[in-house]
Amino acid sequence: MIEGEPSRTARRVATLRAVHQIRETPKVLDDPLAVRIMGADVERKIRDNPKRYENLLDRPLRAALVSRAAFAEESLAAAIERGVDQMVILGAGLDTFAYRSPLAPRLKRIFEVDFPATQEWKRKRLADAGIAIPANLAFAPIDFTRDTLEAGLQRAGVDLARPVFFSWLGVTYYLERDTVLATFDTIGRLPAGSEIVFDYSESVSGQSLAIRLVFRFLSWRVARMGEPWKSHFSPAEMRAELGARGFGDIEDLGADAINARWFAGRADGLAMRGLVHFVRARVAR
Repeated sequence: MIEGEPSRTARRVATLRAVHQIRETPKVLDDPLAVRIMGADVERKIRDNPKRYENLLDRPLRAALVSRAAFAEESLAAAIERGVDQMVILGAGLDTFAYRSPLAPRLKRIFEVDFPATQEWKRKRLADAGIAIPANLAFAPIDFTRDTLEAGLQRAGVDLARPVFFSWLGVTYYLERDTVLATFDTIGRLPAGSEIVFDYSESVSGQSLAIRLVFRFLSWRVARMGEPWKSHFSPAEMRAELGARGFGDIEDLGADAINARWFAGRADGLAMRGLVHFVRARVAR
């Protein structure tokens, strides 16, 4: 993050979600607001120059973005059936869940957490697009360089005495390892039944040359945006760290499992590549 400016990666993520709505069928994530929130200028660029988004980096990245959102929403639906009625979206960016999903009205409260500058930019995008803010949504601007997650959630009105569902997508890569683990510490202290869905990356160490080159290019690109990648975990490390913090019922999906679940049989070749994992973990104690 560049202080005082909205996240540039949040803008890129939102653009690629819009590309998926315009360019690809069937949709892994049906998000009718993805294009509206980006505005007419972005939509025009996507339609006028579609090949711009069909390179070897953007296609698998787009697959990751839409399938991780689908994974989070499927996990949330199951949590709602168990009685969870409050949701926190960490690093919300231009996420549109609260404004378009049929699951959203079933929650008593939804809290969007992000840096103040990114949240201010989002609220302007919502207003410009004519997207109404639902009554059960609360914005929770938190500057994590000055505040803790727990303090920010309490200030926003999250009831930490009751189970909470957390969606934390596209964030862990940009945080130091200790910060990721501190977030698990905070959530792991919440009541049993609280749940988190997030994604992370494995290390490129020991991977093929092709994967290492792609990873280095992506790392270079996000670093140029002022948001370098800082952490990675092995699946065994991740399971151990979560287990040590009171999480059980841990589901960890790698690229092969993700492709089998959301991209099998597609004619357009949209699929996951690389070292990204999706995780769902529930507080057991």
